[in-house]
Amino acid sequence: MSNPLSTPADSRFQPEDEAFLSIRHVAKRFDAFTALDQVSLDVKQGEMVCLLGPSGCGKTTLLRVIAGLERHDQGSIFAHGDDISLLPPQARDYGILFQSYALFPNLTVAQNVAYGLSAKRLSRSQQQQRVQEMLEMIGLPDSGKKYPGQLSGGQQQRVALARALAPSPSLLLLDEPLSALDAQVREHLQLEIRRLQKQFHITTLMVTHDQEEAMVMADRIAIMQHGRIEQFDTPDRIYRQPATPFVADFVGQANWLPYDRVDAAHIRIGALQLEVAHSVQQGSADTSSGRLFCRPEAVDLFPAADACNRFSARVVDQIYLGDRYRMLLELEQLPGQRLMADITNAVRSQLPDIASDALWISLPQRSLQLFS
Repeated sequence: MSNPLSTPADSRFQPEDEAFLSIRHVAKRFDAFTALDQVSLDVKQGEMVCLLGPSGCGKTTLLRVIAGLERHDQGSIFAHGDDISLLPPQARDYGILFQSYALFPNLTVAQNVAYGLSAKRLSRSQQQQRVQEMLEMIGLPDSGKKYPGQLSGGQQQRVALARALAPSPSLLLLDEPLSALDAQVREHLQLEIRRLQKQFHITTLMVTHDQEEAMVMADRIAIMQHGRIEQFDTPDRIYRQPATPFVADFVGQANWLPYDRVDAAHIRIGALQLEVAHSVQQGSADTSSGRLFCRPEAVDLFPAADACNRFSARVVDQIYLGDRYRMLLELEQLPGQRLMADITNAVRSQLPDIASDALWISLPQRSLQLFS
């Protein structure tokens, strides 16, 4: 049977050998609003991928389309190499975990966990054994007879996770599952979910708006904006080598300075001339101007006398962040233009304790990127 949602290019598509889940040219519109704009994505077997982006970027819509809870207008979805674009949700072999837990309050914890096992045609003893295995796995072996209302929020979310995993689905979908929890509980469950995901080697797609959560949990992250994927890469590469200004600005903290091109290896920022690597340019190589980007921790506050891009600056403010300080600096040759520099507490102890003194800083060539 042909797929009316597929484009001609989709019908010829063969998923990558290593990809368990493949999304090709998926589009979704709500009246005049484009929620998904030709999205393509490959998720490897056993991989955890996070869809990360601001509200309204399309990440939850994409998850719902994959789950079959929302019908897309164009494109194809493959699992195990099979086109599942037209399959109903119950035929797609996934477990799903929502922010709201969605536990049945009138059922015990054990009955909630067993709910997804009814279609597996297991005997009563086999179901009981599976439920007990899952409760032990989530650290609640003695809570089977309790009701959800007797548990904390973190415990309820663990039960919801156990229910999603109990039928041994081939795909796990997580829709901001931890956003309603306290910070300490959330951090604990981030590591717990990642541990279980690796233990079961289950392919997982998670929606989150929390960049730290995505960095901790994901093997790869898809940064979304305006219904498109801006960058799909490992957490380290997304942070250190952002592909677009949006990714650079959305993930972590960023310093931005307007520049004019001098030649292939040099730019000018006000009265300052900086040396840059040939490979840092994003966009057209002959662009005459743009914005320079660097992370706060890349700013060196104790450069050698012959360091590249060494300038005089003064501290105008400092913010204590627990494990580090964030220094706000003003370059003497760029009045009004400030830089953030993140330094450890040990480095901070070596600095003078007055804000007006000048100090030397450098912007290492390897840490700079240019966006046209």
